[in-house]
Amino acid sequence: MAQVRRLPQSLATNTTLFSVLAVFGIGAYCARSHLLPRVHAESNEPPAMFSGFGFTTLRLQSVKVVNHNTKRLVFEFPDPNARGGLSLTSALLTFSRPKGRWLPVLRPYTPISDLNQQGSLELMVKHYPNGKASTHIHSLVPGDTLTFLTPLKGYSWVPNQHPQIYAIAGGAGITPIYQLIRGILDNPNDKTKINLVFGVNSEQDLLLREELEEYKRRFPGRFDYVYTVSQLEGETGGLKKGYVTEELLKTVATDRGDAKVFVCGPPAMETSLIGNRGTKGILDRLGFEKEQVYKF
Repeated sequence: MAQVRRLPQSLATNTTLFSVLAVFGIGAYCARSHLLPRVHAESNEPPAMFSGFGFTTLRLQSVKVVNHNTKRLVFEFPDPNARGGLSLTSALLTFSRPKGRWLPVLRPYTPISDLNQQGSLELMVKHYPNGKASTHIHSLVPGDTLTFLTPLKGYSWVPNQHPQIYAIAGGAGITPIYQLIRGILDNPNDKTKINLVFGVNSEQDLLLREELEEYKRRFPGRFDYVYTVSQLEGETGGLKKGYVTEELLKTVATDRGDAKVFVCGPPAMETSLIGNRGTKGILDRLGFEKEQVYKF
């Protein structure tokens, strides 16, 4: 979902750093509030909401329940002409203080809306039972606000850099993968071919399914996908039963020469694909070089 991208270990474990970031954020916000109006006045370009480090608080416009643990949330910009200003494969670092906590909680989420969209952005957020940030975000109702601290850049995608990419997503990890797919296919100058393998626990967990199927309809020669569901009663509706395995990827990743592989999913899935502490993963055994693989 809007998968929480994992923070670097230093940010994930050092709560003191959270407070330091907050202090710097306040200073950056004050500077930004003085500079942005002038920049906007001197340019015909719509203002960018996330142009650097600094607090940006947005009002929640609408909420849509997707399944038992996932919601889609639309946040509106104060200026309806503004755009996010994010580059492809970027996430946003959210800053929240759940009820009863003194220290803030920082978590990155990937927008699923068009990055050039004006007036709003959309997140898809999975609720984890013990997730401090996701529990807080799921408690929000229209009219409430959420604070964003800074954009986090991911892979620097260059159109047509690779003739073929393989995208492997597990569960909530579909969010950055979807942003990349959308950015490539919506760019008329980018001719990259994409094959997606999406593994989930149940059919209800196939997030963004309608959007992905629409892209397949629009780009039949360039985009295809395989859904594999671990808890599935038989193979129905084109769904495969099982996990993202080496046998499955052998049938999908057939062009390994100049291809690029993007991976995002639960830690166990990523370890099986990429390996860990000197052990080879599935992708290595399939013949992909280390530099061909990018993990969100």
